Amino acid sequence: MKPGAPPPRRRLPGPARLGVYAFLLCAAAFFLLPLYVMLVTSVKPMEEIRLGNLFALPVAVTIEPWAAAWSDACTGVACEGIRGGFWNSVAIVVPSTILPILFGALNGYTLAFWRPRGSATLFAILMLGAFIPVQVMMFPMVRILAGMGLFSSLPGIVLVHLVFSMPVMTLLFRNYYASIPQELFKAARVDGGGFLRIFVQLMLPMSTPMIIVAAIMQVTGVWNDYILGLVFAGRDNLPMTVQLNNVINTTTGERLYNVNMAATILTSLVPLAVYFVSGRWFVRGIAAGAVKG
Repeated sequence: MKPGAPPPRRRLPGPARLGVYAFLLCAAAFFLLPLYVMLVTSVKPMEEIRLGNLFALPVAVTIEPWAAAWSDACTGVACEGIRGGFWNSVAIVVPSTILPILFGALNGYTLAFWRPRGSATLFAILMLGAFIPVQVMMFPMVRILAGMGLFSSLPGIVLVHLVFSMPVMTLLFRNYYASIPQELFKAARVDGGGFLRIFVQLMLPMSTPMIIVAAIMQVTGVWNDYILGLVFAGRDNLPMTVQLNNVINTTTGERLYNVNMAATILTSLVPLAVYFVSGRWFVRGIAAGAVKG
């Protein structure tokens, strides 16, 4: 810009950009408004909720509904809150995340580099399993687990999550390893590396972005699961989502909307925390595995 020349005018956003901003604001409001209603309702006493002003901020903030949802809310005949379901969900999520990632990475590594005979057919069959509805497989899985003596047990529900996660986990790691140059694998083979040694010492350390992506997907998917936990976990291992359903549908006298909202937020805290802490890693990992198909 020449000395003394007037500063350039800022161009106003065009109609297309204004339309994009308007759409994004509407989408954000669509998803955030229910969260706002749940949050403000969970800290209101029932006297304020009865006034019917759904969007009003609480006049007298109380955390009693949160304490009741955690330890006193009735889930059927038991009034122990959803804390038992929380620890059941933790016990289910941890192995149901570690094992699928390990086996998915091993499958993807095998299909990308070793390519045994019939690997393409096996991969196609595995991908076909990703499109079969879970409900179709429930009865056969019940019969199989019952025959193995694992039905209504913690190992049984972990095995179910492992089986149903294999197609997606294998696809993620197979695509990620396919983007790694074959020369690196061949150099490791020349140096005397075997199947497991190359996988453990070379491939796994390079797989951090995809491991994070797989962990985010698996944690959120298993934690939010309802139908598999209800059918396969058993009475002693019911996850938090099932306990939440029992809290909301158990009515003795007045329906406590503030306790229900607090229980709902408590149930969703783990997926929300996972998203906010590692959301940027999810985008990076997906981009890292999108070079080749």
